[in-house]
Amino acid sequence: MKLSKLLITATVVAAGAATLATSALAQGKEQFFPLLSYRTGPYAPNGTPWANGKQDYLKMINARDGGINGVKLTFEECETGYATDRGVECYERLKVRPGVTLIDPQSTGITFALTEKAPVDKIPLLTVGYGLSMSADGMAFKWNFEMMGSYWTGADIILQAIGKSLGGMDKLKGKKVALVYHDSPFGKEPIPLLEERSKMHGFELQLLPVTAPGVEQKATWLQVRQSRPDYVLLWGWGVMNSTALKEAQATGYPRDKMYGVWWAGAEPDVRDVGMGAKGYHALALNGSGKDQKVIQDIVKYVHDKGQGTGPKDEVGSVLYTRGVMIQMLGVEAVRRAQERFGKGTVMTSEQVRWGLENLNLDQKKLDSMGFGGIMRPVSTSCADHMGSSWARIQTWDGAKWNIGADWYQADEQILKPMVKAAGDKYLADKKMKRRDPADCSS
Repeated sequence: MKLSKLLITATVVAAGAATLATSALAQGKEQFFPLLSYRTGPYAPNGTPWANGKQDYLKMINARDGGINGVKLTFEECETGYATDRGVECYERLKVRPGVTLIDPQSTGITFALTEKAPVDKIPLLTVGYGLSMSADGMAFKWNFEMMGSYWTGADIILQAIGKSLGGMDKLKGKKVALVYHDSPFGKEPIPLLEERSKMHGFELQLLPVTAPGVEQKATWLQVRQSRPDYVLLWGWGVMNSTALKEAQATGYPRDKMYGVWWAGAEPDVRDVGMGAKGYHALALNGSGKDQKVIQDIVKYVHDKGQGTGPKDEVGSVLYTRGVMIQMLGVEAVRRAQERFGKGTVMTSEQVRWGLENLNLDQKKLDSMGFGGIMRPVSTSCADHMGSSWARIQTWDGAKWNIGADWYQADEQILKPMVKAAGDKYLADKKMKRRDPADCSS
């Protein structure tokens, strides 16, 4: 299917996005959000609620608040199918729209491809919980914003949770930990952190790549059955996750010894497995459910008006809520930029970059916005483009996810040196330099 047809299809699904985008082109007076998405292919069951949450939040801000200080928000989707080349095509097509804000690639592979383009085009990349782990270093990556967690922080938190269950990190010595991962940039990202922790604590690390999209894993789980690791870490996405859980059940591997990344901890990953996935753990980057005020406002101002992007019963699910949260960060970056560059005016992508770098969403602010039970506070700076490195562990009981009360923070004593070293190497390879502190005010 040609890209133009994909765009038409995505715009129809967007329920009104075409009109909004046309208005943006005609007037150039609205804040335009390009929305890369994947509603087709093996990753669609996970990508669709994520995309729906992002759209519905923008619609809610327009309907409830009249936009951001009077500036209406517009958007248009572009279907990537989770393919890097199509993601780059979408980026090139949408980046030239008037009032373009930022890009959320929705894929680590696409993020890798756009990381060198963003500084040239001066468009920030917002990659919440995914992307390049080293890009948390804002002094090395001016245009990348890997907010609220990276694959290094996620892997670190899982190991902390396992260590706690054993009675201490020292109890990891002599254990065997297997990483079953999507054989792509996404799946390979946690490996450096796991290797570092393996050296520190003396556990054996077994790497088991799974060819995308991950529907065939029998050989992988045969290896698991033969090597009998003490724990399996699942770094999957889309159909790979439910397939892994079914194979674990078939081979008799205990699901309560399995820990997934936050992209392997949503309803589509476990729904079809049901009781067969009971005991399976996964990272929880955000809370979910229908009792949060922001979710209730989306129902009131969008779905009850017949303007919802997807089914109403999806609202409040894990990935839908993550989409809402991600879009909120983009909206608040615009709001923050307006405080400096002109309230009630359309912000350029460069100004939005400053807003992303100067966010301060404390608990009081989150509570007032209806996000108090969804996420922890986020505070970014010139050096820190992550803003928060906390997550919880949730467990599937056969019918629903139950989030643990304990929040874990990634160990900065381990992470900071790794991030800086990786950033330095990246800059050296690209013959680039770190930002001058004076650049932080720009």
